[in-house]
Amino acid sequence: MTGGNGNGKTGSLIQVRGIDKTYQRGQEEIDVLRGLNLDVNKGQFVAFMGPSGSGKTTLLNLLGGLDVPTRGSITVAGDEITHMSRNKLTEWRARHVGFIFQMYNLIPVLTAFQNVELPLLLTTLSKAERRKHVETALAVVGLAERMLHYPRQLSGGQEQRVAIARAIVTDPSFLLADEPTGDLDRKSADEIMALIRTLVKDHGKTVLMVTHDPMVARQADVTFHLDKGVLVEDGAHLIAGEPA
Repeated sequence: MTGGNGNGKTGSLIQVRGIDKTYQRGQEEIDVLRGLNLDVNKGQFVAFMGPSGSGKTTLLNLLGGLDVPTRGSITVAGDEITHMSRNKLTEWRARHVGFIFQMYNLIPVLTAFQNVELPLLLTTLSKAERRKHVETALAVVGLAERMLHYPRQLSGGQEQRVAIARAIVTDPSFLLADEPTGDLDRKSADEIMALIRTLVKDHGKTVLMVTHDPMVARQADVTFHLDKGVLVEDGAHLIAGEPA
């Protein structure tokens, strides 16, 4: 199952094959994802929609190496991450994945600059190199003038911009966004989506986003719907890559 690529960029970045995810609840097995296949090209913007409990966030967690599937494989830029050790997966995640969450997850006692710098503290970059990376990331999101402000001094939209700067500061292979506009008013949400589109169009970023908002999803290159653990693309029901 390959999503359309609205940007004309080529090259499969993420390959998901036969993913199942099952949780044990007492004696009962809960199937969250079933036989899921997916290809995402480099520079593609993909949205996932679906009702609560359909497996959207579970899928994002699997793609980001925060969880492992029960069955199947996930390959990112040639790295098969499904069977990596916990330590290797942590290193892989730090290099390749940028996370954007609904609630920003900024540290209140740190400035915008310090929040964005956090992922770089795990690298071998010098202080001067870290500063250059942070300033570049904050400039990309339009907050170069607010780098010394604390989260409490910023609006919700600005806090999310700081969170996006933190996500891109390491130049990850792809960004995972879980309801990035879910806590924002429509104007701020539109501004954040314009920023994400700019990251895709002008900076070649690959973005996979969970959203409940159809207006947000329409801005992606392709939208998939998750329904009872099965992927549905543009209304055409697909199970394990085959027409139902």
